[in-house]
Amino acid sequence: MNYTLRQLRTFVAVAHHCSFSLAGQAIGLSQSAVSHSIKELEAEMGVRLLDRTTREVILTEAGQQLASRLKRLLEELNTTVLDVRSYGEQRSGTVRVAASQTPSAHLMPQCLASSQQRYPDIRVILHDRVQQWVLQSVRNAEVDFGIVIGPLNDTDFDSEEILQEPFLLLCHENDELAQIEQAEWSMLAGRSMVLQDYASGSRVLVDAALQQLALSVNVVQEIGHPATLYPMVEAGIGISILPALALPLPSGCKLRVRRLYPEINRSLMLIKRKNRSLTPAAEAIWQEVRQQAALLTQQRIVKPAF
Repeated sequence: MNYTLRQLRTFVAVAHHCSFSLAGQAIGLSQSAVSHSIKELEAEMGVRLLDRTTREVILTEAGQQLASRLKRLLEELNTTVLDVRSYGEQRSGTVRVAASQTPSAHLMPQCLASSQQRYPDIRVILHDRVQQWVLQSVRNAEVDFGIVIGPLNDTDFDSEEILQEPFLLLCHENDELAQIEQAEWSMLAGRSMVLQDYASGSRVLVDAALQQLALSVNVVQEIGHPATLYPMVEAGIGISILPALALPLPSGCKLRVRRLYPEINRSLMLIKRKNRSLTPAAEAIWQEVRQQAALLTQQRIVKPAF
């Protein structure tokens, strides 16, 4: 049957008021629109629902059966719609986020603090892991969404870039490169370097940059946590490359950071499972991360001046 919800509601109104004009006033339709809607419903059902005279409207036996059941069904439908709408506005529950190490240390603290103020009924659990773990945990639905280093070529995810940041040179204050205001990638040729290992999303990008520029370097140490770069470089083991988001440097250290030209950037990306909707609470935190990343860009934290 091809009847509409509007026709059914109109019929219930007429059955309740026993009047086309009163029913029309109650539901915001003209008397002629009410009459037309009832005629269409009767034609579709193939049965007369109302007997009309110049003075009154009377339900037929079929109309009485329909009215007695339809009112309850429409009330249940309205309650269901309101429940779903309420769920869509819900801002409570637990949200699990996985992030690689630099975003966890330099972006997520602000996100967590802001979320706690704006959404006190949402509990956010942060998993600080290497990039491959983050990807796998999102793929396996162990977390609601993740924050990774991009660009990302993986069809298992829906992704959104939220921030771009340049790679920077990290060296000891006594290094010759510390005396240069505008360092170039070509100046790294043949140098001993301390780089993050391949569990990091950045390492592949650094390797690609060196290959693109036809530069050969001597990687003397590969470390897992980005914070280990600082004491390694300060000890004179080698120079390094780090993303701008890893700043500021530890207080009191004998290190210097310089821009590298040509500028090569990495992306920070939000990812979730392909074609899967987030819960309302998770969507709220996703948007909060986006906003905090935008603030970092506006404040030039990821585009520092040296």
